[in-house]
Amino acid sequence: MPHLPDVVLWSIPAFLLLTALELVSYRLRPAEETGDAGYATKDAATSIGMGAGSLVFDALWKIPIVAVYTALYELTPLRVPVLWWTLPLMLLVQDFFYYWSHRGHHVIRILWACHVVHHSSRKFNLTTALRQPWTTLTVWPFYLPMIAAGVHPAALAFCSSANLVYQFWVHTERVGKLPRPFEYVLNTASHHRVHHASQGGYLDRNYGGILIVWDRMFGSFVAEGEKPVYGLTKNIDTYNPLRVATHEYAAIARDLRAARDWRERLGRVFRGPGWQPAPRQDAPATTTEAVPAREHAA
Repeated sequence: MPHLPDVVLWSIPAFLLLTALELVSYRLRPAEETGDAGYATKDAATSIGMGAGSLVFDALWKIPIVAVYTALYELTPLRVPVLWWTLPLMLLVQDFFYYWSHRGHHVIRILWACHVVHHSSRKFNLTTALRQPWTTLTVWPFYLPMIAAGVHPAALAFCSSANLVYQFWVHTERVGKLPRPFEYVLNTASHHRVHHASQGGYLDRNYGGILIVWDRMFGSFVAEGEKPVYGLTKNIDTYNPLRVATHEYAAIARDLRAARDWRERLGRVFRGPGWQPAPRQDAPATTTEAVPAREHAA
């Protein structure tokens, strides 16, 4: 078993220091356009609480996930050694699968019910990065190809942690656009502001973790233009961590109870968050056009 550092644990002091610096920067110099102080106490507390809760729940989810990964790793005859030159390649491949996991969690409602937590804040600061879901059991299947190819589960965990740590700094409005070569290749604060925005032209764009090239390759990239408006298209007015973590699951349950048939029930779970069934024959005509993935009942 490879011995790799816990990059999330080692990064916690940096998280705290950078958050404190960002908070001070807003006190000394509020946002120029709006005078926004950047932070709201209840919102930041909720984000930090969600992050702390995710550590507990992730530890529980790891038990079955590690069991599945280990079983598959033992079955495959392939082995990828953990060397100085293979780790960057594993990070690259993990980032590729992260892109598809992230994209899937925006366009399939039952997966969105997990990920919506991260988009539920109407603020965009470094504490928003900590607003993590408590139901990440839906993420692990996207990385099965890496295990099947011979990547050790511990190496995959290291790559996933490194990806998560990288994304901390992109949750800020204090960093403008970087020089063009960086903006072209990397996921930056500018690109990620677009991802968290709720305007129609920005919805469900810029899924990249470390690299933005996947978005450029697969048609999901949009550059930052107009000022983003953060949050959901239909926001939830709560700072209760339990409700933040579960509100979309509750909405799915309500829709399932009201569904007319099994086709509608499957659509409510596996179609996009904005999917609506065709109107009934005897009902007034309404549009059946799907709305963007973040347009859903809160």
